[in-house]
Amino acid sequence: MLKRTWMKWAAVAALALGASLPALAADTPATLAGVKLVSADEVKKMLDAGVPVIDTRVAAEYAEKTIKGAKSVPYREKSSKDVKFDASLDQFDLSKLPSDKAAPLVFFCNAGECWKSYKASVVAQKAGYTKINWFRGGFPEWSAKGLPTQ
Repeated sequence: MLKRTWMKWAAVAALALGASLPALAADTPATLAGVKLVSADEVKKMLDAGVPVIDTRVAAEYAEKTIKGAKSVPYREKSSKDVKFDASLDQFDLSKLPSDKAAPLVFFCNAGECWKSYKASVVAQKAGYTKINWFRGGFPEWSAKGLPTQ
């Protein structure tokens, strides 16, 4: 009887765990066609050269701490965290990006499971921006290197 009860609870736990797994977000892809992946050191050089660095995180995260000199343009996502996301479900104000679509720009967020900068890069690319740099390592990589924040 005890064994049967234990097996029943084990099955319930396994089902509960399995049901929760799809809710976990996958990491962003390692590459994005037509977009250059950049490191913290490369972002620092571009920032020093005047390239706009766009923080796609929510305004509260930007206000708490961001890359020194970064501009806040939050990517408000309701779409799935997937390469086949539906951008029409999201909000991203392209009018806050430079008007010169041939000028370089950098997008970042919190790396790993944060898809905001990936999605912003895709949306900007579809809008005609041609020199997109995606800082996949994002703010965690920047902070770990001890680079300037505000």
